[in-house]
Amino acid sequence: MNLQLIIVTVYIVALFAISAYAKKLTQKGNAESFILAGRQLTAPLVAVTVTGLAIGGASTIGVAENAYKHGLAAGWYNVAWGIGAICVGLISAKKYRSLNVSTMPELFEKYYGSTARVLTVISQIVVMVAIASLQYLAGGAILASLLPDIFSMKTGMIMSAVVFVGITFIGGMWSAGLSNVLNVTLIYIGIIMASIVSVNSLGGIDAITMNLPTEVPYMHIVDGLGWATIIAWIVVMATQSQSLQAVVQISFSAKDENHAKRGFILGGLLMLPVGFLSAIMGIAAKVAYPDINATMALPQMIMSLNPLLSGVTLAALWAADVSTACNLLLGTSTLFSQDIYKKYINPQVDDNKFAKVTKMTVIVIGILTFFLSLTVVGILKTLTIALSLMTAFTLTFFFTIYKPSMCRKSSASNTIIAGIIVLVLWNIAPATHVVSHPIYLEWIVCPVVFLLTALIDQRTIDISETVNEGAKNNAIL
Repeated sequence: MNLQLIIVTVYIVALFAISAYAKKLTQKGNAESFILAGRQLTAPLVAVTVTGLAIGGASTIGVAENAYKHGLAAGWYNVAWGIGAICVGLISAKKYRSLNVSTMPELFEKYYGSTARVLTVISQIVVMVAIASLQYLAGGAILASLLPDIFSMKTGMIMSAVVFVGITFIGGMWSAGLSNVLNVTLIYIGIIMASIVSVNSLGGIDAITMNLPTEVPYMHIVDGLGWATIIAWIVVMATQSQSLQAVVQISFSAKDENHAKRGFILGGLLMLPVGFLSAIMGIAAKVAYPDINATMALPQMIMSLNPLLSGVTLAALWAADVSTACNLLLGTSTLFSQDIYKKYINPQVDDNKFAKVTKMTVIVIGILTFFLSLTVVGILKTLTIALSLMTAFTLTFFFTIYKPSMCRKSSASNTIIAGIIVLVLWNIAPATHVVSHPIYLEWIVCPVVFLLTALIDQRTIDISETVNEGAKNNAIL
């Protein structure tokens, strides 16, 4: 009897059962119900949804991979995510919920025109597709370690893709919200238990420390990576969480402004411990398996535990991928259906057909992200570079909300283009690496471009209908 297989099977059945229940909550043919859970997510559901989005492959497998190479400092990645979510709760969650819109491009077009909308759609889709692809990579690693007689890395990725897409297709945002109650619970139980047992099995922290290579400060909370990298992560996460569609869509789905605020703050607090627990297990793997592929560090370490604990924990890691992938697939599909299909292809589409188009887009995006995942390496590096592009959107949003007098018709377009150029140059021209991470360069260039635009372009944005009053007549449905 393969206990791990039984545990994974039970987990998959539970996910699809939850999705089936979620489908009942999704009104037939109602796209808002599918995309935004009918704007009925309570603070606890907002909290587990944003936590589930954050704690994915990068926050578990990726952190352990980084800790295997650089030590305990890798755990700061999740702290950075938590800080970002708390910032959303304190600064912008209530603002977003009051807008009564469904996408960032929709909001940007209201004030900056169709060019800004198109640039925002393309940029956000590219970034979220890249991030989603990382979840397949992590999911494949988990299943290949958990059930090596059944799954290879590639077939594990395929199985992950089927579950990710299936759950999202069935219940949309309700599936994401309700399944994350199970996912987050499972993640915490599995990671906490596994980290304690793993450390004890190697003789405790002192024994692990004595057997680590001395050339890397594995047990130092900062030195393995340094403050430059850690601060870069915090800046990246504080930036992307304010404007990435998959994140702000959760705000749009909240029951009201207060539920949005409380949910994000609680979610941010929930994220904080997981990174360091994953990092500890990555360090333990360095002692136990000093020559394995770093991506396999956490799955391999967990597989050394007893079958029940290893099955539960690796199912929990897979749950982390499921929770993140569902939100990313839904966010990307929403951008296509709302800001491309409905806006430019079929503006007169009825609600029933629009819901079907959104669901079919989930499948198409799922296939696309799977093939992209076959080329991805270096989970955290890929993720943080891609998320740096969100600087332009966050900056524009803040100016629009808090200082609209500085905003011009071309502000969003110019700033987004500048952000894209910075990221492209960073990847093709090493001479641009004058700072340690592209996020720093983005936060230098984008504000300069935005402020120069305010001096050159004399066309102010229309604020006769204030942002706080929302774009009620422009809501998706």
